[in-house]
Amino acid sequence: MALPPSTSAAPLDLSGSKPRIVLKLALPTVLAMLAQSAVNEVDIIFFAALGCPGSSYAQAALLPCLLLLWMFGGSLSAISVGTQALGARRFAEGRNAEAGTVLANSWTFSVVAGIAFTLLGYVTIPLALGVLVQSPEVREVASGYLNWRLLGITSMAVTFSFKAFFDGIGKTHVHMIASVAMNVVNVALCIIFIFGKLGAPRMGMAGAGLAGAVSSWVGLFIMAGWAAHREYRKRFEPFNFKGLSRDLLGKILKLSVPSAVATIAVMSGFMLFAMIVSRLDAMMHTHLVQTGDCPGGKREAVNGAATTVIVGVLKLTFTACLAFGTSTATLVSQSLGAGKADEAEKFGWTSVKLGLVIFGVVGLLEGVILTNPILHLVTKSHAVFHAAQMPMRMMGLATPLIAVGMILTQALFGAGNTRFVMIVELVLHFCCLVPLAWLLGITLGFGLVGIWSAALVYVLLLTAVMVWKFRSGDWKTIQL
Repeated sequence: MALPPSTSAAPLDLSGSKPRIVLKLALPTVLAMLAQSAVNEVDIIFFAALGCPGSSYAQAALLPCLLLLWMFGGSLSAISVGTQALGARRFAEGRNAEAGTVLANSWTFSVVAGIAFTLLGYVTIPLALGVLVQSPEVREVASGYLNWRLLGITSMAVTFSFKAFFDGIGKTHVHMIASVAMNVVNVALCIIFIFGKLGAPRMGMAGAGLAGAVSSWVGLFIMAGWAAHREYRKRFEPFNFKGLSRDLLGKILKLSVPSAVATIAVMSGFMLFAMIVSRLDAMMHTHLVQTGDCPGGKREAVNGAATTVIVGVLKLTFTACLAFGTSTATLVSQSLGAGKADEAEKFGWTSVKLGLVIFGVVGLLEGVILTNPILHLVTKSHAVFHAAQMPMRMMGLATPLIAVGMILTQALFGAGNTRFVMIVELVLHFCCLVPLAWLLGITLGFGLVGIWSAALVYVLLLTAVMVWKFRSGDWKTIQL
């Protein structure tokens, strides 16, 4: 909020170089979402310093915690899909006040629903942890983390409403600034509360939950303050309650609910994925891991910790891909709003080409060149390192395909074709990812490599379906 907002908001000039337009819009979004995602990556690194077996307990607990958090907060944050699609179109049509009214309806709904989802989370998540996590030690630290982290559900959802608005009008740098500030606050608070510095109690994993919740509210206050600046307030009226409308909210939710269902499907699928990994750890309980880092021969949750480490590292890549896709959604929405459907398609394929090049290099680094140094950074356990190594290489090399799938998924969101994405996610998670992970990892005995091979098949199918759908072009005729 210390920086003056840019008030030169105008529909994007879509007539220039397509790669330059995509990169100009995408890079701030990529930096913003990487900074926001780094909140959890910092947790992984700090947890590695807790010592064994506490480090493996915390790392194994983090993945199911994040999945549950996103089951609630992420599904609610899906309102950003409808907010961005409608806001961008109204903005491109020159109807600024209506674009601001979209935001007003979105953030008001997010506040009310966020409070309800928070209360629901406190009631249901302890039961869910009992099902998802078989280790009592892992379940205990997960509960302590979520008791604090749930306090950030409302701020997460409302932040995404503001983010969707600013992204939709092409001001992607706003969320970037808020995310960087969030991450600085989170790192400082993590050091204080995880390790008990400056007179604070040593809270371990629970301290990371507290830090994450506080930093989430900091990010929201920055974005809301930006929207409250005089120029934005007068031009868009994002805090005008007179614009609240059941019909408009219905339009936003019509676009957003399929995305929310898709988010729930994704989180449910990966929860079952994590349960399969936890089951693998339970089956391997006779193979006690002996390392010099874990005195007394205490058993680690090796596969659960390895999966968390893999997801933690790759999530940075996924986040960057998602950011590219979000920017593509803005370009698709504004192009369609301006009546330039062919331009919308060109922007989609331009983003795909850029994604293949950029994330091809990233995948090579993650999957081949820097695999071992990265894993050494995020885990001090030899057992976890060796368990994570091969799946990390597999998924790293699949990064270009992941980029294409996520970019085109977001492009279809921007066009308003959210129902199709919902159906695809439901089918692929419950008919492919979960049963195949069990078959390869448990039934056929391929272990963690088999489980992650199922994830690789899921990526291939998702990318193929999204390429086919975007190429069909039927999304160009959707009216919002």
